[in-house]
Amino acid sequence: MKDERSMVEKAMPSELPLRILDEIRERRGEWIGFLERLTLNESPSTDPMSQAHVLDLIGWSLEELGFRVRPVRGRSTGGCIFARPPGRKGDPAQLLLGHSDTVWPKGTLDEMPLQRDGGILRGPGVFDMKAGLAQIVFALGALDRLGLEPEVSPVVFVNSDEEIGSPESTPHIRRLARVVCRAFVLEPALGVEGRLKTARKGTGRFSIRVVGRRAHSGLDPEQGASAIQELAMVIQSLHSLTDPEEGISVNVGQIMGGVRPNVIAAAASAEVDVRVVTTEQARRVEDRIRGLEPIVPGCRLEIQGGVDRPPLERTPGNRRLWEAARVLAELMEIPLEEGRAGGASDGNTTSVLTPTLDGLGAVGDGAHAAHEYVDVDRTLERCALLACLLLLPPPEPLEER
Repeated sequence: MKDERSMVEKAMPSELPLRILDEIRERRGEWIGFLERLTLNESPSTDPMSQAHVLDLIGWSLEELGFRVRPVRGRSTGGCIFARPPGRKGDPAQLLLGHSDTVWPKGTLDEMPLQRDGGILRGPGVFDMKAGLAQIVFALGALDRLGLEPEVSPVVFVNSDEEIGSPESTPHIRRLARVVCRAFVLEPALGVEGRLKTARKGTGRFSIRVVGRRAHSGLDPEQGASAIQELAMVIQSLHSLTDPEEGISVNVGQIMGGVRPNVIAAAASAEVDVRVVTTEQARRVEDRIRGLEPIVPGCRLEIQGGVDRPPLERTPGNRRLWEAARVLAELMEIPLEEGRAGGASDGNTTSVLTPTLDGLGAVGDGAHAAHEYVDVDRTLERCALLACLLLLPPPEPLEER
């Protein structure tokens, strides 16, 4: 932590973090109003057209700060926006990453209205993660108003398909992560304590189809090969891979098969969710699943899928970012802890390619739940933390330290 403290001291005088925090707190009402506008524009992942209003609000706000904003059209999603300051093409860059889509269908506001109760703001998508989008805009705005230009050029990428696995945006995110020196992910913080997400499990999906042989269950049972019987054995093998102590979970969440009770099933299938803590675990579990062999004579297995989002691990580069965040939090006199999240984000993708700090978004609770809310004042503290992190100098290569 000594090196990170030196890096922070080099980047800014000790009183600057509190000055930035005061600047952001002074615009509390504006921030709430902007977040309310984002939330009132419902934007479910499954409705591509609904993303336009949220992406436009972010894009217009960044243009007012002098950023050049480029829309990226989606084929089956609502697309993305990419923004960067003009005239800094050759400078080192840092990525601010967020998503505009939510899990809530249109019309949710009728049953779960946007509500403000003192320092608490409730509503669908307010926590995951429209507050994080508002933080991006207001952190950059605070630096602009204070005349502070980051040495590392901030670039912004907002996608609209994160809640469905980022199928279209992942290639764009990978390209950006390869050329930036760090990434800040504005996903919500972890737990009501507001921990930063310094580790995330990797996630995978597998589809397993069993092909058997159909027969009458009373007249010719010996002529059949039950795909359902085989699938039952496969399910037991899959669940045996779960190891809570190592953080590995394998869950068969959906099964299908058979046509009638008196017909030996010729086909059955299962959809499988996998969560792992390390890349080595991902390889091991993938090998075990792909290596499954049928037990029931006459059956065969068809296995598709894999671990599509690698774990976000506590790499040396990621630890340096976390330690710098701790120092900055101390200077702002705000509490800051870290934790591991069971779910994945686009931070899993960037972490493989560049140092990443996730969970910098809203403090609150209720992601994907009816009680979703944001603690406004604590989230504004995170907005100030983000602004300070953007002022850090380019990282020195690890091998030189």
